[in-house]
Amino acid sequence: MAPAITLAADKLSAANTGFMLICSALVLIMTPGLAFFYGGMVRVKSTLNMLMMSFISMGIVTILWVLYGFSMAFGTDHGSLIGWESDFVGWTGIDKADIWSGYTIPVFVFAVFQMMFAIITPALISGAIADRVKFTAWSIFLVLWATIVYFPVAHWVWGTGGWAFELGVIDFAGGTAVHINAGAAALGVILVIGKRVGFKKDPMRPHSLPLVMLGAGLLWFGWFGFNAGSWLGNDDGVGPLMFVNTQIATAAAMLGWLLYEKIRHGAFTTLGAASGAVAGLVAITPSGGAVTPVGAIAVGAIAGVLCAMAVGLKYKFGYDDSLDVVGVHMVGGIAGSLLIGFFASGKGQSDVKGLFYGGGLDQFWKQCAGVFAVLAYSLVASAILAFLLDRTIGMRVGEDEEISGIDQAEHAETAYDFSGAGGGAARTVPAPVADTASKKVDA
Repeated sequence: MAPAITLAADKLSAANTGFMLICSALVLIMTPGLAFFYGGMVRVKSTLNMLMMSFISMGIVTILWVLYGFSMAFGTDHGSLIGWESDFVGWTGIDKADIWSGYTIPVFVFAVFQMMFAIITPALISGAIADRVKFTAWSIFLVLWATIVYFPVAHWVWGTGGWAFELGVIDFAGGTAVHINAGAAALGVILVIGKRVGFKKDPMRPHSLPLVMLGAGLLWFGWFGFNAGSWLGNDDGVGPLMFVNTQIATAAAMLGWLLYEKIRHGAFTTLGAASGAVAGLVAITPSGGAVTPVGAIAVGAIAGVLCAMAVGLKYKFGYDDSLDVVGVHMVGGIAGSLLIGFFASGKGQSDVKGLFYGGGLDQFWKQCAGVFAVLAYSLVASAILAFLLDRTIGMRVGEDEEISGIDQAEHAETAYDFSGAGGGAARTVPAPVADTASKKVDA
């Protein structure tokens, strides 16, 4: 979230409260959007599993967040590494009239807004491990990863007293805490569990590009709540700036990706348009409150090209990132976070200026500290969790189940039922009977 601003008095604003409730709903719809985006990108035999890996996060993380996640992320600081507040455990000590300190919205509204971030972040990881992970193992991984990685990192970056927050690392809405965190985790897990059967040999094309485009559209729509809502109100114009920059950077990134794709591969693809848009959304997430609209164009265009280049690295280095989580979310998050050090204008969320606005490289080095600390912690911790699960209950489905289809093996269902296609048994229409009685035959 944006660094705290102090208002004259902690008094509820109906306008800001309503706005934040709408933003919370917008962020929630991003997870089904992600499910469709990922679901369309996999082969037909893995569609339902991909959808479920996002939807189960909506169930598991919601409960964890209420029980202890909110307390760990936004409770009283302990050692700049973790938070804890007994009143936040189970939300038993929160009254409906309590106002989030320094703002004009209820604690409940802030908590539920942050819940939606906690839900989608681990769901992002699922795209890297498509086609091959047991649903039970994934669900247990969700619990462990949210507890050990996401909740502490959220405190580092956004919690008062968190080391990155106090250092002055700028992360408006989740470049480090969400995207680099999830992208690095994805890389850690896939290095442990290995490649899909047939990787680099069998065609693994998206089975439904319309679903991909639908998912990307829902993500784009919901992202306005994700980004603009992260200022927690509209009292000073920073939220609207973030809203505007979100649209601008996303458009620039989509165009940048498509241009690279046309030059490199000779075609403008729908998958490229969708992926480029997501890359722009990722990159502007940390930086949109600090840059001008022209800066947003630069951030988006750079991220679009870099992410388009990065998705091919898996073939060069041999790691199987099924749906390009590393190439889009980790690389896009790194780009957007580090570019703050160059394009921060000093006219947005704070007076911090980047290199191109006369501020030198001081903010760039702060951004580097946040980016690489989160990347290293998430990668290592996630790899350890995956290793422990793999050595105990096993992370992967059997080879035969992977080949035949994880949907049937894990969910006893298939995404599309064609048994009724064709309209059933053919009907025979009787030929008309001639009315000979009414006819006279001439002698």
